Amino acid sequence: MKFNITDIGGEVVKDNETYLLRDNLTLNNLVLSSTTLHPKKETNGHSHEGKEEIYYFIKGNGEMVVRYDIFEVKAGDVVMIPDGAFHQVQNPTDEDLYFVCVFDGSRDYTKKDFK
Repeated sequence: MKFNITDIGGEVVKDNETYLLRDNLTLNNLVLSSTTLHPKKETNGHSHEGKEEIYYFIKGNGEMVVRYDIFEVKAGDVVMIPDGAFHQVQNPTDEDLYFVCVFDGSRDYTKKDFK
């Protein structure tokens, strides 16, 4: 299956003043997720024991927290999130920040996977 990086398809999971989040659940074991993080907003920081993620930044500039490190991110950057590492994306700018992530589809949104 083929998708454009700026429109990964899938279902809207959240659409509010903070962000627009879509999850493409086409595959059995991986989820392709996109986030448009609005200006001056940040994602809820969380971690997933036993799970890794990859973030690919497509548009805009922002900051990312991984464990205790905070660093700038911009279009073209790829960030690999180790197993169980706390992570959060922040957008201190006046423009949307758009990124795509890939993660293990077996994680449970309703329970312990989000700490």
